[in-house]
Amino acid sequence: MEITQLSFAADTPPLPVIAAAKVASVHLPSPTLVNDVSLPTVVFSDGTKLQGIFVLLRYIGRVAKLPNFYGQNAYFSGQIDEWLDYSPILSSGSEFENACGHIDNYLAKRTFLVGHSLSIADIAIWSGLAGTGQRWESLRKSKKYPNLVRWFNSISVEYSDALNEVTSTYVGKRGLGKPATAKLKEQQVVNGDISEKGKAGSRTSEVDLPDAEIGKVRLRFAPEPSGYLHIGHAKAGLLNQYFAQRYKGELIVRFDDTNPSKESSEFVDNLLKDIETLGITYVKVTHTSDYFDKLMEKAEELIRQGKAYVDDTPREQMQKERMDGIESKCRNNSVEENLKLWKEMIAGSERGLQCCLRGKLDMQDPNKSLRDPVYYRCNPVPHHRIGSKYNIYPTYDFACPYVDAIEGISHALRSSEYHDRNAQYYRIQEDLGVRKVHIYEFSRLNMVYTLLSKRNLRWFVENGKVDGWDDPRFPTVQGIVRRGLKVEALVQFILEQGASKNLNLMEWDKLWTINKKIIDPVCPRHTAVIEERRVLLTLTNGPETPFVRIIPRHKKYEGAGEKATTYTKRIWMDYDDAASISENEEVTLMDWGNAIIKEIVKDESGKVTELIGFLHLEGSVKSTKLKLTWLPEITELVNILLVEFDYLITKKKLEEGENFLDVLNPLTKREIEAIGDSNMRNLKRGEILQLERKGYFRCDVPFVRPSKPIVLFAIPDGRQATSSK
Repeated sequence: MEITQLSFAADTPPLPVIAAAKVASVHLPSPTLVNDVSLPTVVFSDGTKLQGIFVLLRYIGRVAKLPNFYGQNAYFSGQIDEWLDYSPILSSGSEFENACGHIDNYLAKRTFLVGHSLSIADIAIWSGLAGTGQRWESLRKSKKYPNLVRWFNSISVEYSDALNEVTSTYVGKRGLGKPATAKLKEQQVVNGDISEKGKAGSRTSEVDLPDAEIGKVRLRFAPEPSGYLHIGHAKAGLLNQYFAQRYKGELIVRFDDTNPSKESSEFVDNLLKDIETLGITYVKVTHTSDYFDKLMEKAEELIRQGKAYVDDTPREQMQKERMDGIESKCRNNSVEENLKLWKEMIAGSERGLQCCLRGKLDMQDPNKSLRDPVYYRCNPVPHHRIGSKYNIYPTYDFACPYVDAIEGISHALRSSEYHDRNAQYYRIQEDLGVRKVHIYEFSRLNMVYTLLSKRNLRWFVENGKVDGWDDPRFPTVQGIVRRGLKVEALVQFILEQGASKNLNLMEWDKLWTINKKIIDPVCPRHTAVIEERRVLLTLTNGPETPFVRIIPRHKKYEGAGEKATTYTKRIWMDYDDAASISENEEVTLMDWGNAIIKEIVKDESGKVTELIGFLHLEGSVKSTKLKLTWLPEITELVNILLVEFDYLITKKKLEEGENFLDVLNPLTKREIEAIGDSNMRNLKRGEILQLERKGYFRCDVPFVRPSKPIVLFAIPDGRQATSSK
């Protein structure tokens, strides 16, 4: 099957794909340059397509005649996939040199990344370095990463004909740029057609905004200030930013503050903090409450035009009538009667509090959102910004279409759960006489074992089931960052989902796996021993006088710094390690050497209470089965508290109508007392570390005094099972 078309964004050519095809002699046609696609695409002779850099790279790896280009077996293919997943870190400015250091150490005794021949893993990493242009070239001339430079130069020389052609065409002085052969200075390329105006044509793909024009796109991210930003909101915010940047447009942040009963300035401040954490940039901040006077004027205009009426039907009865398509007894009241009751609502009188304002749309429409929706409700509660100026507030459904239009929003991004309300949105804009705003839908991000409803999350906060909106068990941005997630991992995870409209239920494991690949190459290593039943090992030939060595905090990353390790005759070990040793067994004490255990002392119940052995430093660490962590018996050790978290509910996905209170997890937090090496006194809040053989942790409470333990939150690594599972 022949590839008949290759298309990609003019400013971001898929360098790994092009390089792999050139090296492997896989034919790719001349590219079609498109400014409004996010994924490179190939079309085959039968009309089928493949999209995405790594999808295409794997395809080339499979069809290439080069031996083992995608691994000689499943294991090597798996290793290649790991490197493909890792390669995007090279485009992360802050992590670039850390990644170079990690790869340099890995290549110390290797010619290729995987196996003994060139693979698409080598091409992906090589392209990632070449694509940074001058940044890599300056490092290449230094002596900082000798193994990496050796490997890069070797590939560049061996495949020079193919790779020189690729770099001369697609890599400029500042890295990846527009192809030298493409003259796009004055013209805008869209969907394969060159348009002088830059207007998107009728052919659009799944990730095109309808009728979008370069430079004329204006989007809004509109969270309600009734809670903190969670992972679902993060997807909406990042997609808005993605489209704003792609179309060279603007993004504003608007707080949808129409319900004073649930909203507060605290939530506004923290939402802005979360938006900054995600790296979302915007031109200004607005509030729906900025337009309350205008909205009231427009509501009164609708009453006078006979397009809205005041209704005093009790709420439950009104809901039933809407479901059954029954018109309200108030629907045909006169304009004068409606205006009279409208004034009672504005005044917040006893009579007004019985009423609401409804749009007069169509009570028989199959789409129930068009059955006379509520536009205004009485709610004499002070507003966090405005105080007690108003007794009535517009509903989101009424305010949003109007504010979108007058703020010049070109496209409103909404999750597909609001699909049925799109017709209502457009009808309200039509009745108000304002310009139409395009709606673009994307799928809501749903996570397993996770509640994203702010109403449900508020229940946990108000009932003391969590410590606040930033609790590590919460799916809020602050919660998952406090648990140890790097923002780069969250952004990568969300953008990988793209703007697809397909509903998806995502596993947390995937997110934490991405996170591990970011933190593992750079986070420092420390040692801890569980306090309960720890066992003392006496080394009969150990040092009579303790001595200290300075060793790296990370053997493969110099930037992690150094730590002081004390070597003594008596050392502490975890009970589980001590119980796994046999008499006369040789074990390896990590960062020291081998020892032979000669005697195992047990109590009456058979539990190990003490070990006696001697150092055998000339022994080979390759010959031992057990590689054990340990701590010296010194007074400088610190008390630490290891905290593990589980999901708040025990069911993967709640069915419609199912109450989350029926599936609450009874045990969501576990604390384990331990002792740690003295270097942990220098940990800062928020610092991420690895406890050898115990996993990754984030320091939540640093060292203050010996009697107050350091608190470390366990960070999932994508493999650890939880009780919910």
